[in-house]
Amino acid sequence: MQYILNRADKIDLSRFGGKAAALGHLAAAKLPIPDWLVIEPEAFYQSLGPQLFNELQEKKDAADIQSLLAEIKPHAELLAELEERLAKLSPNGERVAVRSSAVDEDGADHSFAGQLESYLYVPLEQVAERVVDVWRSGFSERVLTYRIEAGLPALPPASAVLVQRMVASDHAGVAFSADPVSGRRNIAVVSAVHGLGTALVSGDADADTWRVDGLETIIDRQVAEKRIAHRFDPDAPDNLREEPLQGEMIGQPVLTDDDVKRVAKLAREVSRHFGKPQDIEWAFDKGELYLLQSRPITALNALPDPTGERNLWDNSNIAESYGGITTPLTFSFARRAYESVYREFCRVLRVPASVIQDNDTTFKRMLGLIRGRVYYNLLSWYRVLALLPGFTVNRRFMEQMMGVKEGLPEEIAKELSGSTADRFRDALRLGASVGGLLLNHFLLPYKNRRFYKRLEAALESQTNLTGLNATQLAGHYHDLERKLLTRWDAPLINDFFAMIFYGVLRSLGAKWCHDSDESLQNDLLAGEGGMISAEPAQRVRQMAEIIREDQTFSELLTTGDLTEIEVALPEQTAFHQAYLAYLDKFGDRCLDELKLESATLHDDPLLLLRSIGQFALRLREQKATEPGSIEREIRQKAETRVTTALENHAVRGAVYRWVLKHTRARVRDRENLRFERTRLFGRVRRVFVELGKRLYAEGLLDHPRDVFHLEVNEVVGFVEGTTVTTDLKGLVELRREEFAGYESMAPPVDRFETLGMVHQGNDFTAPEQAEELTDGDLKGIGCCPGVVRGPVRVISDPRNAVLNAGEILVAERTDPGWIMLFPAASGILVERGSLLSHSAIVAREMGIPAVVSVPGITRTLSDGEWVEFDGSSGVIRRVEPDRETVDA
Repeated sequence: MQYILNRADKIDLSRFGGKAAALGHLAAAKLPIPDWLVIEPEAFYQSLGPQLFNELQEKKDAADIQSLLAEIKPHAELLAELEERLAKLSPNGERVAVRSSAVDEDGADHSFAGQLESYLYVPLEQVAERVVDVWRSGFSERVLTYRIEAGLPALPPASAVLVQRMVASDHAGVAFSADPVSGRRNIAVVSAVHGLGTALVSGDADADTWRVDGLETIIDRQVAEKRIAHRFDPDAPDNLREEPLQGEMIGQPVLTDDDVKRVAKLAREVSRHFGKPQDIEWAFDKGELYLLQSRPITALNALPDPTGERNLWDNSNIAESYGGITTPLTFSFARRAYESVYREFCRVLRVPASVIQDNDTTFKRMLGLIRGRVYYNLLSWYRVLALLPGFTVNRRFMEQMMGVKEGLPEEIAKELSGSTADRFRDALRLGASVGGLLLNHFLLPYKNRRFYKRLEAALESQTNLTGLNATQLAGHYHDLERKLLTRWDAPLINDFFAMIFYGVLRSLGAKWCHDSDESLQNDLLAGEGGMISAEPAQRVRQMAEIIREDQTFSELLTTGDLTEIEVALPEQTAFHQAYLAYLDKFGDRCLDELKLESATLHDDPLLLLRSIGQFALRLREQKATEPGSIEREIRQKAETRVTTALENHAVRGAVYRWVLKHTRARVRDRENLRFERTRLFGRVRRVFVELGKRLYAEGLLDHPRDVFHLEVNEVVGFVEGTTVTTDLKGLVELRREEFAGYESMAPPVDRFETLGMVHQGNDFTAPEQAEELTDGDLKGIGCCPGVVRGPVRVISDPRNAVLNAGEILVAERTDPGWIMLFPAASGILVERGSLLSHSAIVAREMGIPAVVSVPGITRTLSDGEWVEFDGSSGVIRRVEPDRETVDA
């Protein structure tokens, strides 16, 4: 049997390990490698013999294993073959290096750097002995410990052994084809010492280090003071190692610049050969450059590429719509929707078609999915906004509307503003864009009416989805895309003007009305009326009023199960009619209502019923207040303040009233149009639920709701023959496992940067703390005035939440599904959100003091802890409980 292979043979990685396989590849590529041979692992087992092999399998302790391996000796057949091969490798008796090449060693995941023994300048007569020493080192205590820590099987397989002719180097060292410290893939790093490279690896000598860019320019050099080592003398009889470093201290570089570039070029050549960055060992002997070995840079995959594309991610108010883990179906639909509607928005505002096409990638990247959670790709949003006139001003308004805590870094803002030539071209387009803005503002009421008409027609075109087959359901989805998603002009234009008018109103209030805390505009928007977002809460109150005197039924709604409640409902005629009317209009409003996987009130109305019951019981104990009285009082005080401030400024007064009028209209319509978005998403949800049922019925899914683990293109494409993968069950299983892993990971923070490939090497989980003032108080954005003092109730899931009288609702985020809890809250504190987020608008409409965007508040405050907060300034103070309340 042949136990030894050389560079002319094909080396199998699974048998001979990483070093030998790498040398085999490099030899085939004609790279400058000293001659070598490799002894395959089977030689170890043959030398060990059956009895010792069986005993080895039972050993666990490193000391016991080493004691057993002390008996191993190379068998005669190996010794004969080794003698023959060494004579060819070193015909003049040149000394060799003997080192390991284990299967797990020098791989992409585990380097085993320094764990196994290597021997240099070995005389030929000692090679067999050193081969045995390398075998033994593979079972040392440090190797066994390393394997356990790396999650590898405790008992390693035998190592192959490399024997390579030594290079009596003048200079040697290591080189990286990519910078392993900074992560820059285009920078090679070369380190060099005099003599053997072992002095560098062991740390016995300080190395000179150079960094070389992709154009072979040395961009950095660090020359160390060092002692020059004597060249190894192989003829010295008692000298088996390199002599200790000695001689004069010198500060001259080890290599010339040309030699540095040669080494960097070699490292890159090796990297290209393997298709991944490499860490190489090299040596110069009489001016000839040799490659000694190569391995992957194992730490590089944990680093982002700082020369890659920069992205800025933020989930400020999108978490209201897409909180927590979001399924692939929802994200793929949302991403398509955002891309479609913002293309249409730019078209309506007369951005040239060529400019829209040039920014095709930008529109496709408005949203991202990071560890299963939806984020704004902020730079894409800014790039779209930069296509419109007034970028510098509008981006501030957009940041306020989106609840972005930090503005755009100025260096990026300058980049987006473009060059002088770009700004000149933008100026030429400005007239058309401004004309488009004015025209759209004038036509907005007409566009809104036309949008409502188009929406109703699209939704009424198919009402009985249960009777449609899969092809018809896919066709209905395409109709919704064509008629609505690509023609979402009115809501977007209204949103844009809401952003502009709200921002202008805020600025004028600060400048003309001396509104230092910039809360005046919020008070002026309270109690506007005609806002559908407040209607659910108003209806909850009305239904609670109907049953407030029926304590038994109120308690049933609060504690009974759904079956018991549904049995009792017909006996409550007035309440039952109001309840059915609520479901008919708001049945698609639910927690996480824009996530297609969310159960609606049609599926589970228990949250609604619980809220009504709890509110009815509270009404029995409280003095009723006239609906709308608080909101009207807030609004009237704000209007009086404006009148006083502007009474001697007729022009300012007229301008302010005009801006206020349009702000109120746009904010009101913004909320109402968002309800229509809820209806559309509700219809899309029903389409895909029905498609899930059809796929399940055909045995293509294990459960109808597995459809949410697929993307839109995968579901519709399967029906229409355009998908590339038809194993839907396999896709579902893959996604389910991946997204279950996201559930167990720490969630990404609200805002972070990525460099290069988003999902490689970037850290999404930097710690975030609540913003505390100097006295330990908290601070957020005040969005509805009023001072509230009381205990807090931190609620993460409103489904079974109970708010007692006087309690302040504290939540990470809210969406329209939370609205049913609002009437029971004395105040509202929300970790996320902005001045124009749903919770802020509804709180103002209902006159409930509220503060949003309080970082970390759900982790800072605990149930029952007392606070006092000001809904104007946004300041939240911890206080001692009221004595009479505690005593009660």
